[in-house]
Amino acid sequence: MSSATNAEDGSTAGFEVPDYDVDATLGCGQAFRWEPVHGGWEGVVSGRWARVEATPIGIRATCLGDPEGWDWLRRHLALDEDLAAILETFPEDPPMRAAVAACRGLRLLRQEPWECLASFICSSTKQIVQIRQIVRELAGGFGEPVVAPADRGPVHAFPGPAALASAGEAALRACRLGFRAPYLLDAAERVVDGRLDLAAIARMPTREAREALMSVEGVGPKVADCVLLFAYGRQDAFPIDVWVRRALQELYFPKARRLTPERLARFSAGHFGPYGGYAQQYLFHHVRMRAGRVGGTARAGITPEPGSGDGR
Repeated sequence: MSSATNAEDGSTAGFEVPDYDVDATLGCGQAFRWEPVHGGWEGVVSGRWARVEATPIGIRATCLGDPEGWDWLRRHLALDEDLAAILETFPEDPPMRAAVAACRGLRLLRQEPWECLASFICSSTKQIVQIRQIVRELAGGFGEPVVAPADRGPVHAFPGPAALASAGEAALRACRLGFRAPYLLDAAERVVDGRLDLAAIARMPTREAREALMSVEGVGPKVADCVLLFAYGRQDAFPIDVWVRRALQELYFPKARRLTPERLARFSAGHFGPYGGYAQQYLFHHVRMRAGRVGGTARAGITPEPGSGDGR
């Protein structure tokens, strides 16, 4: 259920949603356009500036301009998802029960494929706060202006692939991309010239879709699985990065001397049920919370492995 009003500073709607943890959902490392501001979260969705805040019964959302029924935000925030039914499919083991208890209310967003792919290409070896900064600079440098409150300064939509393809590698490096710049440029050029059809990926079997994404320079299985899960909703995509690998090792294989990626993939595919991708995100966020990494702050003594960061 929702109710809406028009205020001088924008349109506001209230959504009754049980079990929705706004902070966990928007701060758990699955998306990088949302930023915490004055007790809420602000971002750009479908070309609109939006602000969301937790309420006792759900969420209050604000945008400028005509919200056109708010379906764009409902879909992005997965407000129609039956979280209780999803959680019931998780395995009944102590690690999973602990993750659900710590993170209950975390939802998987439904992201736009191009922005999701580009953002995760930018995420390698970076902390979440740094990834947000890169994404913000890309939007500010190459994205279209978005109507936002005057005190927020200029706000821009995430740039499309054509804008980034024409920018060139040097301009992308200037947005703090570093060695990731040619990877993002390659992805943009492939989408523009049709070698990578993001709409067609939605219709492909997961294995074929993963291979298509990995045709982009610098995109490996982890980034491909993040895009498949967070943009396409593929629950059989189970991104295994340093944090998830650490969780699986400590919680499920504490005595194993060496765990191969193949063994972890087989275990993950068989153990976590039909919503394995969802279960993965609960484990990911839980292990980061335990390690003191939520919000991009590392606990003393915890050092990411090479090729990892606070993000994915």
